[in-house]
Amino acid sequence: MALLKVSGSPHVQSKDTTQSIMWSVVIALIPALLVGVYFFGLRVLAVTAVSVTACILFEWLIQKFLLKGEQTISDGSAIITGMLLAFNLPSNIPFYIVIIGALVAIGIGKMTFGGLGKNPFNPALVGRVFLFLSFPTNVAMSEWPKANPLFGGEKIVDALTGPTPLSMIKNGESLDLINMFIGSTGGSFGEVSAIAIILGGLFMLLRKVISWHIPVAFIGSAWLFAGILYLAGITVDPTTHILAGGLMLGAIFMATDMATSPITKTGQIVFGVGCGLLTIIFRCFGPMPEGVSFAILIMNAVTPLINKICKPKKFGY
Repeated sequence: MALLKVSGSPHVQSKDTTQSIMWSVVIALIPALLVGVYFFGLRVLAVTAVSVTACILFEWLIQKFLLKGEQTISDGSAIITGMLLAFNLPSNIPFYIVIIGALVAIGIGKMTFGGLGKNPFNPALVGRVFLFLSFPTNVAMSEWPKANPLFGGEKIVDALTGPTPLSMIKNGESLDLINMFIGSTGGSFGEVSAIAIILGGLFMLLRKVISWHIPVAFIGSAWLFAGILYLAGITVDPTTHILAGGLMLGAIFMATDMATSPITKTGQIVFGVGCGLLTIIFRCFGPMPEGVSFAILIMNAVTPLINKICKPKKFGY
């Protein structure tokens, strides 16, 4: 009788590599980037290029001169961090602020903890929140360009600033949901188009880069909670909340970060619900109009506890 030999874990094999996963995310971000270029001009490409280049450079420098370990800039993670950081910024932001954000995102948010897979917080959100708190009175961080199509409309030369959908929500003003869906609104250039973000999310789902649990739990809980507050006369309709600000971008591209989100499906649903509830709480009761970044970072900190509570039972127990 032949003996059955069982090797050590893991027993699941996959053709996916870190590089293939990261480049799939980069491809998924392209629709939002193109929409940003259409509505806010070619400076969107410049801001994205500066952010990505700075992230790659800082990761290379830190690994070469501080950590003195194997270089990992080819895995594509620094590119994603740079793109997501840029997507959370206005197109008229000075380049030096972008570079500072990249340094914080890579140096503090990622490499301080040892690099890819070891960081407890989403690096791009760490950089974005740092910039928001460090430059609260800077015009570039408080006034946002109006959407103005590059093709089929007046060419953008000097960007005009105006209120974002979130600030209008805070003031109780009405909004055009169609414009918010396609991206013809003011705000960060990578978060304004819901349709472009959804297309990128569907691509990642088909590629099995992400699962549906966090985005659906995030968006669904935010919609339900905002709906309750809407019925209570506290805020605007829930669909407006979903399409406004960075909720869609955060739910699909940031909250789903493998290194900073729970492992189990149950844990991911708990994580997504927490993000959704906190986002609406910050938006409706906090001093600032947006709350997605803070909500995700708080839930990132809770992820180890969620993993412990939602840990599956061992076989035989």
